[in-house]
Amino acid sequence: KGEGHVEGEKVENPDTGLYYDEYLRQVIDVLETDKHFREKLQTADIEEIKSGKLSRELDLVSHHVRTRLDELKRQEVARLRMLIKAKMDSVQDTGIDHQALLKQFEHLNHQNPDTFEPKDLDMLIKAVSAGYK
Repeated sequence: KGEGHVEGEKVENPDTGLYYDEYLRQVIDVLETDKHFREKLQTADIEEIKSGKLSRELDLVSHHVRTRLDELKRQEVARLRMLIKAKMDSVQDTGIDHQALLKQFEHLNHQNPDTFEPKDLDMLIKAVSAGYK
């Protein structure tokens, strides 16, 4: 009773219902480990976030954070490719264009599957915003 939120305590957020919810949560968790980015995130208003202004701050995060984000993106691209393969296997149609299927996934830049760039953060934010309309 009467206990408040403790600094650094993990708060469980409800599932967003987005098919990339786990990726979204992991990106946020990693970004919040960078003190500068966390401060910018806490002071940014919703319009700054949606406009992509916050995404430009990604260039200022530590190398360790960028390396971890790159790793997360590669894992997400691999997961999406696995989903596409499963879909292809289920329909047994050999004429499917992988790049066309990847374009369905608008929460990351599929043309650059190896590194997490400001464009990826911007696309993730825009996809989340569109998912809640």
